[in-house]
Parts: sequence; structure tokens; C-alpha cells
Amino acid sequence: MDVSSGQPRPVTSVVNWDLFEKAVVVLLLATLAMRLIPSAMATGHYQNWLVFFSESCVVFFVLFRRSTTSISRRPLDWALGFGGTFAPLLVIGAGDTPLVPLAACVFLIVAGMLFQLYAKFTLRRSFGVIAANRGVKVSGPYNLVRHPMYAGYMLTHIGFLLSGPNWWNLGVYALALALNIARLLAEERVLMADPAYQDMCRRVRYRLVPYLF
Repeated sequence: MDVSSGQPRPVTSVVNWDLFEKAVVVLLLATLAMRLIPSAMATGHYQNWLVFFSESCVVFFVLFRRSTTSISRRPLDWALGFGGTFAPLLVIGAGDTPLVPLAACVFLIVAGMLFQLYAKFTLRRSFGVIAANRGVKVSGPYNLVRHPMYAGYMLTHIGFLLSGPNWWNLGVYALALALNIARLLAEERVLMADPAYQDMCRRVRYRLVPYLF
């Protein structure tokens, strides 16, 4: 069913949109590889490899996720989904002067990466970029916040930014955070049609940051 209209959606149309989403995500990762890998090889900044690996996981889970008949076709939801995914891929390599000790930066990067991977492996084939219902998960990190993947992204982005700050990456990550907040609200609009998600919202109060949002 089309969540926004309540009318049946042709299966062929859903498959085409699903394939289009996968193709775009693969293309976006390729653009990141062309920036971060040469920078990592030239400078030896291993945090670049960590961030590339973190973003690569998005492609893996998108390619092997299950299909859905409940994906939003609202243009704004697609813009938010691709925007939230695309924005972090615009970063450039970290600079040479960390704002805090590099060990602390790496800790944040790795902690965020592990947390979002924990969320992805909990979702497994229910992962997606565009607002859709591919099955509600209520275990693991979803007992802490309702959108643990975005929380993990935020930690990784903060760590990478602190490891070699520049104004470009600050702007990119600020944009990514704004888009992902709007994106998770769009996802909740779709998921709220599912009683299982309504029950989850009653149990897990915070969306992204405990005691804050």
C-alpha cells in the first residue's frame, strides 16, 4: 500500500524505484572513494580509511536488503534520503592538525562506526535509504534510541571533523545532520502506520540523543 495515499502501488513501479535507489547509492560511494582513498594514500591519515569503510557499509546493506511495497514516493522524502546519504560523501581528507588528541578522535570515529554497524546488523535486510517500512526492529540499539544509525553517523562525523577540522567539512556535516533529522522524521511518518512502531515509540522516548532529542 502507498502510505501517503492508501492506494495499491504497482509492483513493477516499486521495483524500479528500489533499483534506482541502489544505483544512486553506489554512484555516491564511488565519488567518495575518488577523494578519500588518494588522500589516505598520500598523507597516511588512517582516519580517512575508517570513514570510507563506514560509508561503504551503507552500500552493502542497500544492495542486499529486502524489497518493500511500503516505500514513500514523496519527492521531499527522496530528496532527504539521498541528501542525508550524499552530504557526508562530500567531505575531503582530514587536515594535519587535530583539534583534540587524535586518539580521542579515533575513539569517536570507531565508536560511531561500531554503533551504526550494530544498528545495521540488527536491521539486516530491513535497511534502506528512503523512508519505507521494511519491518520494525525493536531489539539491540533500538532499545536505546529510535534511530541509532543516525546517532552512530553523528559520532563518526564529530570524530572525523575534530581529527583535522576545516570549514568545508564543518558545513558538510552540519548539512548532513539537518538533513538526517528531517529524514528520520519522514521515516517516522511512514512507520507510524505500523502498530509495532507505535508501541516502540511508547517504550523508547528519544529519537537520536538520550535526554535531548
